[in-house]
Amino acid sequence: MSESLFPVTGETTVSNLDTGLPLAREVAWDFEGDKPLFQRGEPVVVTGLEAVMVWVWNALKTERFRYRHHSRSYGNEMERLMGQTFTGDLKRAEAARYFREALEPNPYITGVEGITAELEGDVLTVTGTVRTIYGDREVSVHV
Repeated sequence: MSESLFPVTGETTVSNLDTGLPLAREVAWDFEGDKPLFQRGEPVVVTGLEAVMVWVWNALKTERFRYRHHSRSYGNEMERLMGQTFTGDLKRAEAARYFREALEPNPYITGVEGITAELEGDVLTVTGTVRTIYGDREVSVHV
């Protein structure tokens, strides 16, 4: 059995793109409620950029190494910064690195740029532009 973060389910390759990757597919996500979307008892499926953004959201919301069913390359390590006595500059630098490292394993992501980290009180907000084979999207996460 092949172990992959990105199982192929039906679709063959991305149309109009010469990547050789299957079309990205994920269950649609309610980002505000942080739960999958269902319609008439069935999961709603999204493809392309929206599918990659669901993967991004979940990777940035999942602590790396916490769950045995996830690959060791899935998730992020930003929770490690909570409660530490690091300087604000060090926390921001580490958060940016963790943000980038969480997204790099995905073959649909071609780059992560313009990462900024802002620390307000106890809330760390990390924002960056995620470049994918389908287009770009700005992403923000609060820790």
